[in-house]
Amino acid sequence: MSSRKMLLIHGIRGIPAAHGGFESFAQILAPYLVERGWDVTVYCQESGSGAWYEDSWKGVRLIHIPVPSDGTKGSIIFDWLTVKDAIKREGLNLTLGYNTAIYSLLFRLKRKTNLFNMDGIEWKRKKWSKPIKAWFFLNECLGSWLGNHLIADHPYISKHLQARVSEKKITVIPYGANRIEDADSSILKAYALEPDRYCLIVARPEPENSIREIVSAYSRRKRGYPLVVLGNYSSMNNTYHKRVIEAASDEVKFVGAIYEQQIVNALRFHTRLYIHGHQVGGTNPSLVETLGAGSPVLAHDNHFNRWVAGDGAAYFREEEDCAIQLDRLHTSDAPIEAMRNASRQRHADEFSWDKVLTSYHELLSDWHARSY
Repeated sequence: MSSRKMLLIHGIRGIPAAHGGFESFAQILAPYLVERGWDVTVYCQESGSGAWYEDSWKGVRLIHIPVPSDGTKGSIIFDWLTVKDAIKREGLNLTLGYNTAIYSLLFRLKRKTNLFNMDGIEWKRKKWSKPIKAWFFLNECLGSWLGNHLIADHPYISKHLQARVSEKKITVIPYGANRIEDADSSILKAYALEPDRYCLIVARPEPENSIREIVSAYSRRKRGYPLVVLGNYSSMNNTYHKRVIEAASDEVKFVGAIYEQQIVNALRFHTRLYIHGHQVGGTNPSLVETLGAGSPVLAHDNHFNRWVAGDGAAYFREEEDCAIQLDRLHTSDAPIEAMRNASRQRHADEFSWDKVLTSYHELLSDWHARSY
């Protein structure tokens, strides 16, 4: 075994990030560990067929695996191939997400250490069919039992997992975000927006994210400035998309899906109010990034959002509550400024990358020492 600490990262499509929260996290964690003497490998899913190949990015070894299938089937095949390869290699394993945790039985059989970041409670999401929910539930159980150690990104996720494993087997480390001290306001001109003169939603267009309720509450009366909704609502064949659009007044602006981080940062930084309707999940990356931008937060009232956004945010349960809060915050600047300060403080207390990455480094170093 090499004296150099070694880590293999699974469960994502690869880095540099182009897909989601776990990819973005791995893109930050992997180079951070390399700078501290780790040998880090990340498996990357490619479309098509052909031979595997390797290259590097910021000192991180990337193993590219072409997979002929797309979507869920492709991800299942890719995860199987990565696990079969990883059991032949030296090093600690970190699996981000439990969607194919059944494969980690191989790690156990080969006495390979594998840590799971257990993500949110995926099987509770409304968008999934019953067979898919059953698959996620099974793999959440298997990941809990088969993983050597579990990482929960939220205290409630930890509590949820304690129904299956001991609290000692779980470490809580939330998601992180950069602090945004300033953002180019000229970016807003492309969307006909002015600083502090719009509200913002950044979320996938799904029922569990309360978008129809928020849009409907906002559209009850004339506000004098728009509600900007990020996301792809182009499919009128989608019943939920159609319901959201039908609930919208002419003050609701659907600007499409925006992935350029500079634009999203500017929209968050300059918004008067960020509205977060997520009902399910752990530490939501979008909400954490919003706190880092110092945006005032109005969030759906549940234990996930309450812990992340803290006491300085405002909350709503139903459409009626949302309308009442919007009316209260519409013209009064004092609570908005207090909420902005509270967001910055909450980010500093829990969600800075320094704190998050240090916690990961300490946990991984401890498990590497135990394993080797």
